[in-house]
Amino acid sequence: MFLDFTALLPQQRYKLLTATVVPRPIALVTTVSPAGIVNAAPFSFFNVFSEDPALAILGLESRRDTGTIKDTTRNIIEGGELVINLADRHMATAMAACAADLGPERSELEFAGLTSTPSHMVAPPGIAEAPIRFECRLFEMRRITPLRHLCIAEILALHARPGLVDAATLRVDTSAYMPVGRLHGTEYCETQDRFNLTVPQPGAQKPFGGEQT
Repeated sequence: MFLDFTALLPQQRYKLLTATVVPRPIALVTTVSPAGIVNAAPFSFFNVFSEDPALAILGLESRRDTGTIKDTTRNIIEGGELVINLADRHMATAMAACAADLGPERSELEFAGLTSTPSHMVAPPGIAEAPIRFECRLFEMRRITPLRHLCIAEILALHARPGLVDAATLRVDTSAYMPVGRLHGTEYCETQDRFNLTVPQPGAQKPFGGEQT
């Protein structure tokens, strides 16, 4: 099958992209409004971008019905700071609840039953239940289309649940860290089934068999 994306509607492209580029990590982003309300919203158009500087990227969508930017985008633009909380299986249901369409005067944390915890370097709090959270400041916000912003955030600090990161080696215990990934629609996945791969050296047998070249 061949599909020309230029001939598809945005909704059709979204359906195909979110069902094929999987699993995607989930950023449960906390920000603070000028009125002091803590906002939390999950995003799966998210990943890390570089380590020097340490950057993460977020795809932020405006409201399709009105074209107005959502609370997270507005708070990042106005406040310049955010916390990226990563969700594990234990808080997956609460993470999904943060996607509820609440007004800017209500905090999703209270609605979802999550607990805020103070940050060290930024104003927005993190989520105490999150196994990993990154304190970030805005590096660049770029409006790609009337409905889409690209947020580049500089990671200033990392918080990890006790036992997840070895202080001496900085190795992460992947058996204890159980992040969830986004598939599509209402489907998510766990990351407990793992396997190891090594990069073959030049001259080694081809990974899938066949003669050497």
